[in-house]
Amino acid sequence: MHNFLIVLAFLVIGLALRSCRTLLFRKLGAFTFLLVIFLTLYFSCGSLCAGFAGIGIWFFLPWYDLLTRVNKQKIPLKKRLNLSPPPSEEYFPNASRLIREIQEAEFDHVIDSGWDWVGMQQHFRFFWNPEAMSVAAVCLCEQEQVAFAFVTISSRAPDGRSVHTTNYPFSPSLKHSPLAHWDHLPCERNHFEAIYQDHQRHLQKLEITSDSLLMPDPDALLLQVEEEMQRQIDHNLECGLIRMTGDGCFQYSTKGLFFLWFQSVKDMIRLC
Repeated sequence: MHNFLIVLAFLVIGLALRSCRTLLFRKLGAFTFLLVIFLTLYFSCGSLCAGFAGIGIWFFLPWYDLLTRVNKQKIPLKKRLNLSPPPSEEYFPNASRLIREIQEAEFDHVIDSGWDWVGMQQHFRFFWNPEAMSVAAVCLCEQEQVAFAFVTISSRAPDGRSVHTTNYPFSPSLKHSPLAHWDHLPCERNHFEAIYQDHQRHLQKLEITSDSLLMPDPDALLLQVEEEMQRQIDHNLECGLIRMTGDGCFQYSTKGLFFLWFQSVKDMIRLC
């Protein structure tokens, strides 16, 4: 009974911490749940190894999805953005506010488009600001009744590099190409003005001055996105993370599955 009460006490503490608004307390709550798993197996089996094995199993849970779904998934090599009407913003947290903030920053709406990427419906609303030499995109994502919105700000350097700053909440599922420089911000950084300031710092870190940026072409935005996606796919083929299946599609290789697992573990730690 003594051991049961100890586990119950830590479980209650974990639930209390997870209900806090402070990120640090929520992370401590996630750590407390791992401690609950450790103590439960330790008290049940009387072995430290059993407790640590229980924690380890938690981090290997993504392999179930990787081996049962992702390993069999075929993804078309050529991806095309299609013109499509935007979905209702009421299903996407913060979408209306983000769009309003972008427009208040004098970014003009250009076009709406979308595609289905690995089972996730993605809709993009593109904006541009010729004075800032930048393009902003609000992406509305929906997958298995889970919906979220994020912002990406993009600029192009004269040497062919593309610079992106985003608050996309997950780690990328493919490696970025060498000419694409991405700065992934914490998802809590969800106000456009703050994201734009981070984008300026990102450009300064890369020693790219604002007056050297290429002027965006609103009529070529979709083509540029498709071309950059193709460069990313080609780069991952060279790295061995994906392999061609012979029918115009590609699959993740064994090396790619381990890459996805590592990305999943990073998300588990970062987003807990």
